[in-house]
Amino acid sequence: RTKQHVREGVRRMSAAIRSSVGAVAIGKNEGERLKVCLQSLARQVSHVVYVDSGSSDGSVEFARSVDADVVELDPAIPFTAARARNAGVERLAQIASELKYAQLIDGDCELVEGWVEEAVGFLDTNEEYAAAAGRLRERFPDASVFNYLCDVEWNTPVGEAKSCGGIAMMRIRAFESVGGFLPDLIAGEEPELCVRLRRAGWKIRRLDEEMALHDVAMTRVSQWWRRAMRAGHAYAEGSYLHGAPPERMWVRESRRIVAWGLLLPGLALAFGPLTNGLSLLLLLAYPVNVIRIALRLQREGKARPWALAFFLMLGKLPEAIGWMRFQYGRRTGKRSSIIEHKRA
Repeated sequence: RTKQHVREGVRRMSAAIRSSVGAVAIGKNEGERLKVCLQSLARQVSHVVYVDSGSSDGSVEFARSVDADVVELDPAIPFTAARARNAGVERLAQIASELKYAQLIDGDCELVEGWVEEAVGFLDTNEEYAAAAGRLRERFPDASVFNYLCDVEWNTPVGEAKSCGGIAMMRIRAFESVGGFLPDLIAGEEPELCVRLRRAGWKIRRLDEEMALHDVAMTRVSQWWRRAMRAGHAYAEGSYLHGAPPERMWVRESRRIVAWGLLLPGLALAFGPLTNGLSLLLLLAYPVNVIRIALRLQREGKARPWALAFFLMLGKLPEAIGWMRFQYGRRTGKRSSIIEHKRA
């Protein structure tokens, strides 16, 4: 009898949690991955909104077939993940104004069973928090070194956080209070949002819980290169928007990009003719730094430390291209279009 009461209590609690949460999934031509995503959401939340950015693979039709509310973005306005998530949360508020939380997720992810209960449980008892995120894992980390790099990148420290990624449980009231994402940001929109949330008095938390599986499907150097370009653009724009004290958002990262991706190779090449090529010895700083980083990662017990170190250094070159792309756009008034690594 006691066990039966416990099971009934769990069911009532789960039903109450489910009724307070909706989900916003965004995507473009995710195919089978979108099916997995939407099915995982339908099992855990009361309302699902799918925002499509111009798919041609039947994503919209499938989403409607599983009773997701579909928002198709106007292609006349440049697509961004920020714009898509804003549209999704807005639609969620229209169809279910009683919801307290929005689970934001990408269409190539699967939400882990039990995450919703953990996240809502935390946010319900900690009203000062605007968002909670858990462990995001790459579904196939051994499929390529690039998949593995993403899996490492997503393993952020547990506890108080300055920001969360695009996959997180968001308190709708907090999200709306700061106006949501900046819709024209092509990258880095989540940390930028979190800056404004923290300025408004909210907090962000990284929970020690499994949250989602992400199928990044990054198997080619060209995909990794474009993703690194997008990161460089994000660092540049973030430091432009919030680089002033006390935030100093991504100022250090931007300086490293300029130093390693622009100044060092530029000086080595520019002074080559004047120094009979001796200035090219400056380029030895790259392998030296790879060794230094790899040894540190090895001491920390990281798997594949040499691959991590190599791509961390090599990544400064595409990041520098993204950084310059933002600076050019800022000075000419021509904003960059979205940098999509999946199509590369």
